[in-house]
Amino acid sequence: MKKFKYYTFYKPFGILSQFSDADGHKGLGNLLDIEKDIYPIGRLDRDSEGLLLLTNDQKLNHKLLNPRFEHWRTYLVQVEGIPEYEHIQQLEQGVMIRINKKDYKTKPCKALAIPTPNDLPERNPPIRYRKTVPTSWLQLSLTEGKNRQVRKMTAQIGFPTLRLIRSSIEQLHLQKLMPGELQEFNKANFYKLLAIA
Repeated sequence: MKKFKYYTFYKPFGILSQFSDADGHKGLGNLLDIEKDIYPIGRLDRDSEGLLLLTNDQKLNHKLLNPRFEHWRTYLVQVEGIPEYEHIQQLEQGVMIRINKKDYKTKPCKALAIPTPNDLPERNPPIRYRKTVPTSWLQLSLTEGKNRQVRKMTAQIGFPTLRLIRSSIEQLHLQKLMPGELQEFNKANFYKLLAIA
């Protein structure tokens, strides 16, 4: 009988969400030496970081990625500039972005301006700083995950994303993981934290 394995992983900046290299960019296989049938659930863009789930449980893939099962994903977002209250409201109510060359209004989400997180690992390479433009942090929680959605949302309200970290999916958090680190879970706990029956 197949033994299912469940991992959380902190995907570093610049690494693809797949095991193989592509287009001159490194994949997860350069960082991880785990069972051959393990694969990521969902993805993070190469220039995003944070929580990536790895498993060989295909049922979990369906339950997390099918749009009819809405799961909260939370991101820490460093933006250029300092959004006002009305900008945060715009994000929460949904904004128009382009997906596959079509206009798309994002679903309502949860958005907060937050203090600079003090326990984040340094990004390698660091973000580009401009002395004349301040930066600030947002926490965004969405139940959908369109391609580059968070970046498109903050750009739409006039605050380009500089750094993007997925910090949790439902109650499954990065915890103290550092970039490139892996943590194993048992099935019951993994499913419970992901709010999957």
